[in-house]
Amino acid sequence: MKSIRDCYTLSNGVTIPCMGFGTYNAKGGDNLAINRTAIEAGYRYFDTASLYETERVLGQAVRESGIAREEFFIVSKLWIDERGYREAKEAFARTLERLQMDYLDLYLIHWPRGEEGDTDWKEKDLDTWRALEELCESGKVKGIGLSNFLPHHTEHILKNCHIKPVVDQLEIHPGYTQEAAVRYCMENDIRVQAWSPLGRSAMLDHPILKEYAATYKKTVAQICLRFLLQKGIIPLVKSSSMERMKQNQDIFDFEITPEDMSILNNMPQNTWLGEHPDFAIPKKRSNFAQ
Repeated sequence: MKSIRDCYTLSNGVTIPCMGFGTYNAKGGDNLAINRTAIEAGYRYFDTASLYETERVLGQAVRESGIAREEFFIVSKLWIDERGYREAKEAFARTLERLQMDYLDLYLIHWPRGEEGDTDWKEKDLDTWRALEELCESGKVKGIGLSNFLPHHTEHILKNCHIKPVVDQLEIHPGYTQEAAVRYCMENDIRVQAWSPLGRSAMLDHPILKEYAATYKKTVAQICLRFLLQKGIIPLVKSSSMERMKQNQDIFDFEITPEDMSILNNMPQNTWLGEHPDFAIPKKRSNFAQ
């Protein structure tokens, strides 16, 4: 990988850029300008979701860019209360309407389980997956996948699907590498994407990362992103300034040594910042931390 335009090939043959731009917490107003700036900075892979309420803003920025839709890679996700066969079909239609687009490059189930007491979550996920498979077969979406699914959430889908998930989005960064989940995905040819690749900035003052930033003459953020890139994980970055957007792309001209990669991989796992899909299930959209 030599730039953010370089791509991996997913298990279904679709190519996906090696870095994406996340739109969480970028609903409107100045956030339209943020999406415009990200496009100007060179980003073409954009990640949104019905939960984020950013689909309309992103779609507007894409249309106003004058760049062909085919040059973009657009991903969205359905939320907990949109799971189910009929519900997923309707959620997808709403997403396309808000984006003002004819198709998505990827469509994901955002969260595996519902509120406490959601004992039939496996059946709901399978019904949802069946709807996503039909959307994929119809050509309305190029690939389907998961977000915040751990191996025990994914296993029953793999055992019952006829189209496999091609990606899984997880919180991953130095200090929270989720090695078991990443290994499971790799063994099943599911490409891992990392949300919160900087640990919501919590890692920026970490002494080990600051030491490596000085050693490699890079920023701490660039060390975090390069770490993920070398692991074959797609970081979903966020920034509001052109300068930071460009800095986040400047990770292709150096390589972290195997020894330093090992140290980063084995940092104490004490910087988990998001919700847990089994033990901290958000009850309302407003409670979701990612």
